[in-house]
Amino acid sequence: MSPGEVLPDDVRRRIDKIRRADILVGIPCFENEDTVGGVAIAVEAGLRKHFPELRAVICASDGGSSDRSRQTFMEAQVGERAEALLVPPQTPVPEKLCFQYTSIPGKGSALHAIFEVARTLGAKACAVLDADLRSITPYWIDRLLTPVVHHGYEFVAPVYARHKYDGTITNSLAYPLTTALYGMRIRQPIGGDFAFSGDLAAFYADQGMWRTDVARFGVDVWMTTAAVVEGRRICQSILGAKLHDPKDPGRHLAPMFRQVVGTLFDLAGDYADRWAKERRVVTPPTFGFRAAYSAEPIDVSIPRLTWQFVDGYVRNHELWRRVLSAESMTDVEAAVGAASESGRGLVVDARLWTTIVYDYLLAYHRADIDRDELLSSLIPLYFARVATFVEDTREDSHTEAERKVEQAVDLAVELKPYLRERWERPRLREAPASRPA
Repeated sequence: MSPGEVLPDDVRRRIDKIRRADILVGIPCFENEDTVGGVAIAVEAGLRKHFPELRAVICASDGGSSDRSRQTFMEAQVGERAEALLVPPQTPVPEKLCFQYTSIPGKGSALHAIFEVARTLGAKACAVLDADLRSITPYWIDRLLTPVVHHGYEFVAPVYARHKYDGTITNSLAYPLTTALYGMRIRQPIGGDFAFSGDLAAFYADQGMWRTDVARFGVDVWMTTAAVVEGRRICQSILGAKLHDPKDPGRHLAPMFRQVVGTLFDLAGDYADRWAKERRVVTPPTFGFRAAYSAEPIDVSIPRLTWQFVDGYVRNHELWRRVLSAESMTDVEAAVGAASESGRGLVVDARLWTTIVYDYLLAYHRADIDRDELLSSLIPLYFARVATFVEDTREDSHTEAERKVEQAVDLAVELKPYLRERWERPRLREAPASRPA
């Protein structure tokens, strides 16, 4: 896909007038009228406070919003609030770009356009930020971009303080799986807010992923994984609380789940030679320090998750028997029985869940089952895992719940030989194999 297919003609003409930039900050947006203005002001203030000597551009890449997202972005400015925001007087105001991208609807397509803008302007450092952020401050811009601008890092992943039930796809799947496969313990591989070098932005723009689920919700984990596998210099940066529009896993996350997990599984196939040889696990350097932050509570409906799990069993149990080990299927059926009898007592613990994920990853790369059907059938099992985690951590502090997330990551690493040993088998097993003890 050429730059002309990604960026509208009027945007390319505007870029020609801007000519160059040292820093580009991109904001993918869609129907974010209520929040995108605050994000734009925080970005402007952060750039003027922390990088006044560098030429900066702020770019909003919109998916065709029907509200005033684009107008709100362009109208938002520090203006008379400069003193209150501690913005030094007379510092240059960044240029702004705003446009509707022309490709498959989704965050990935929005970022693809931002990568093209960065490459065309010759930006040396870039950051991307979600448009629905409610907790962003100018400090975020410093924390994300300083490692790139001043310390030579090529990819900066965020570390947030989040409610213990926020980020369930990250906690239950993306974080443990990416750590176990690629040996890099990145806490938020699908965090949404990243920084990276201009060279890495150009690399992203050149890849041929833009007509797949990467163009939708799979882009964040693809960016992270590609940076790790390509051997880029990686760090993390502590941003504090991430407050955004919260989502109940049982009500809102199924489409995102299919796209993120599909991308994770696709990448595991693309990079099998890499992860099959990876034995070590390292934690990248982390900038900043942890402190006490408040996070918005997440209302998780256990009855809804439980019902969707039981209903999923009714619809998918034959498929589950083809994919899962004998012991795992026995444990899943026991969980269904407990949920059906009492509506509680659902148990899909971390060991069972890890084996389920590995079995699904194996099945995804064999020709026996339609991939869309396979991913859809995993969602009720994911709901059961979330329900189990919620019940298990109901009385836990944030620190205690986080410790259990980290234990699940350790378990995914410990059980990686189960995946590695079965990877080369050409077809789904006729009789399910045993789960590791």
